[in-house]
Amino acid sequence: MIKVAMLSFWHVHAKDYAKQATEHLDTEIVAVWDELPERGQIEAAQRGVTFYADLQELLANPEIEGVIVDTPTNIHRDVMVAAAQAGKHIFTEKVIAPTLREVNEILEAVSAAGVTLTVSLPRLNSNSTLAIQSILNQELLGQITMVRSRLSHNGGISTQFNPKGWLPDHFYSAEQCGGGALIDLGCHPMYLTRLLLGMPDAVSATFGYVTGREVEDNAVATLQYANGAIGIVEAGFVNAFSPFVIEVHGTEGSLLFSEHDGKILLRSNKDAEASQQWVEQGNWPETNPTAFDQWVSHIQNGTKAEENIQLASDLTKLMEASNRSAASKQQVRIDTLAR
Repeated sequence: MIKVAMLSFWHVHAKDYAKQATEHLDTEIVAVWDELPERGQIEAAQRGVTFYADLQELLANPEIEGVIVDTPTNIHRDVMVAAAQAGKHIFTEKVIAPTLREVNEILEAVSAAGVTLTVSLPRLNSNSTLAIQSILNQELLGQITMVRSRLSHNGGISTQFNPKGWLPDHFYSAEQCGGGALIDLGCHPMYLTRLLLGMPDAVSATFGYVTGREVEDNAVATLQYANGAIGIVEAGFVNAFSPFVIEVHGTEGSLLFSEHDGKILLRSNKDAEASQQWVEQGNWPETNPTAFDQWVSHIQNGTKAEENIQLASDLTKLMEASNRSAASKQQVRIDTLAR
């Protein structure tokens, strides 16, 4: 049994990860620390585990083998470096950190300590993503020229029951979050676009402030590639009905997926039926294990989540470049980011 500690319940998904740890047959939550002691005490009491007011005291406990990090994004670097130096395996909410420099400091600490790090990038494991990859591997679209992906919800919209929207106030803190809709929801379409197109040379981003918050609640980032391909990433907190969508277009065909109907549709000059009409694609692969399950497996088997970490590191590069672009109103090259 792997004994783990919850490090903060700041993130909206923290309780989801706590549930996964509780339900997993090979993990057990034994401790809680939170930068807000009152919140941490409540969560620890609900689970019947020890609350630590001092993070270093928790990390010094030799019985704790791993930590689940759901702290504010701006303290990820300090918390994860400390955890790695204490020999604790780390599972964390995306992003690893707001800047490439901080990510590299975390990865250096993780490598030096020989611990396992895994980042929650859940849409990498969905069967829709695996099905799209399978179709692309058959080269039915020819040369990929564009990927467009969108994820948005209504978390920032005022309603009768939630006058400020249902997202917690701290999700609009530029200091704690490192951004708004793009670094939160936009992470998912961003890492999927990176998965399908690779890393771009440069990024341009435009942010909107529909509700007048400190951070953007409406965002678009465009990714530019040397071969002429373009990636388009869209995110927002201000859309009542906006299903997750992904489009992949190439010189020989196009692929469409939307969660409004759950269908993958294909047109391709390289397929007899699909050359004449849009064809729904069946026989999807099975969903991969969750990122948390993969983390546990890596710990047990002494392996590393190499692809996960590379994609997560690239995600921070893309987010940092997007934030710099929106602030400067200029395109930002990836190779200009400080390491």
